[in-house]
Amino acid sequence: MSPDFLLTSLIIVASPGTGVLVTLAAGLSWGARAAVIAAIGCTVGIVPHMLAAITGLAALLHTSALAFQTIKYAGVVYLLYMAWKTLREHDALCVEAKDLLRSDGQVIWSAILVNALNPKLSIFFFAFLPQFVGAAEIHPLGRMLELSLVFMVMTFVVFVLYGVFAASVRRHVTARPRVLASMRRVFAATFVALGARLALAER
Repeated sequence: MSPDFLLTSLIIVASPGTGVLVTLAAGLSWGARAAVIAAIGCTVGIVPHMLAAITGLAALLHTSALAFQTIKYAGVVYLLYMAWKTLREHDALCVEAKDLLRSDGQVIWSAILVNALNPKLSIFFFAFLPQFVGAAEIHPLGRMLELSLVFMVMTFVVFVLYGVFAASVRRHVTARPRVLASMRRVFAATFVALGARLALAER
């Protein structure tokens, strides 16, 4: 495995984005278990983009304005919904055990949708993976699949680290109502900002 690929992937994965935000929020809201579930969801959300890149469907998003815009604005709407939900649910960041019972399905689906509804990921995979597949490669599709799986593993591990760290400080944070209120506003604002950035994204 190319050191350049590993280093580039690590930088991309560790950079703050919607997946990191969702995982941090899960860790602060419901603890380490939810953070791991969110990390799984974010990783699973990469699969459609990976398959799109490998099968060439990403080329459609790159050439078809309608396909790209449709998926893009679905993602924008979902991010705005996440912002609204964060502000609306005043008990979202708490340490009550009952929240663990209802959070698993919600956390994983939210995490999956956040990544699955971002068409830029398909374009990213389509542009990123071929750079690390040599022209003389006998099985280029197999090589792209291998690189994609490594990228997904790195995503999962890094997101788990983010989430577990958030879970480790949650009791210090959730014991302060003003801090909770501020965090809800920060999370909501960040979702809006990410939605705006996605809305302005070009193919």
